[in-house]
Amino acid sequence: MLEGKRQKQVAAVLEHELNDIFHRLGLAMIEGGMVSISSVKITPDLFDARIYLSLFKVPDAQAALKIIQDRQWEIKKELTARVRHQLRSMPQLTFYIDDTLEYVDKMEQIFKDIHKNDHKDQS
Repeated sequence: MLEGKRQKQVAAVLEHELNDIFHRLGLAMIEGGMVSISSVKITPDLFDARIYLSLFKVPDAQAALKIIQDRQWEIKKELTARVRHQLRSMPQLTFYIDDTLEYVDKMEQIFKDIHKNDHKDQS
């Protein structure tokens, strides 16, 4: 289903503010790795927001997600204060790990392996 204009606007505002909040609260660096908001998806009723986290060189992704979930109330409080004039109600925030980069790396490795095997078969 296509996202509506309002969904995209709200998602863009939340993504921008959340990235800033993560930097301010010290959540942009966890266990020596970088954490950023890769995307935000909003339901059509604007009640739920899925926040996808991009983790770079974070040794334990699940532990990093747990740290963020433990501070979810603090994040939501800060976010609510920042967007109170733009939104009637704050969506419920749910955090997910964005594994797109891992998937891309895995697919590239598979293609490299196929390419190597093709060259071996031709020899």
